[in-house]
Amino acid sequence: MTRFILVRHGQTEWNRFERFRGRVDIDLDETGLMQAEAAAEKIARWEVKATYSSPLKRAMTTAQIIAHRLGLEAQPLEEINDMDFGLWQGLSISEVREQYPELFGLWRLHPEGLKIPEGETLEQVRNRVAACIDELAARHDGEMVALVSHRVVCKVLLCHLLGLDDSHFWQIAQDATAINVFEVSRGRFTVWRLNDTCHLRNLKA
Repeated sequence: MTRFILVRHGQTEWNRFERFRGRVDIDLDETGLMQAEAAAEKIARWEVKATYSSPLKRAMTTAQIIAHRLGLEAQPLEEINDMDFGLWQGLSISEVREQYPELFGLWRLHPEGLKIPEGETLEQVRNRVAACIDELAARHDGEMVALVSHRVVCKVLLCHLLGLDDSHFWQIAQDATAINVFEVSRGRFTVWRLNDTCHLRNLKA
């Protein structure tokens, strides 16, 4: 059995202004750094043996803050990188709605059927992340592992763990530095915690 702590990275300026981020490499803003510190304080209570992160700065900075509290190194892992949003990367929601109205409609109503120009599909993201979890579960049998990734990655992975197809993408919430906990045992998944943001209560206050 392997237990995973899955964390979405902290806030960036582009999260606040709702731009499609994808593989654009932006770092945490001041709020995001405080969120990461709060998540690290909570995760430090667990006996985590390894920490992995998407190589993008917003995830890696979050992971480094968490790993430091655990006395570990944050290891970059390409397989949990953010979705490649292709030609949408860097555009605001209003810009995408105006330039790609039909595709944007799919994104909002049927994301499982969307193929972004020069980008990935949710199925492609799901397949690479699911294969990564299988490999990490075998590598860290009997241990607890922390992963830091992105909203889309977390949402499609949680759909996979819960036995849901990608049409349920919008039914999974993932706030900044949300903590999810699941375990893998003999190829079966159990989700113990989903979108936990209790560690941010003091920041919100």
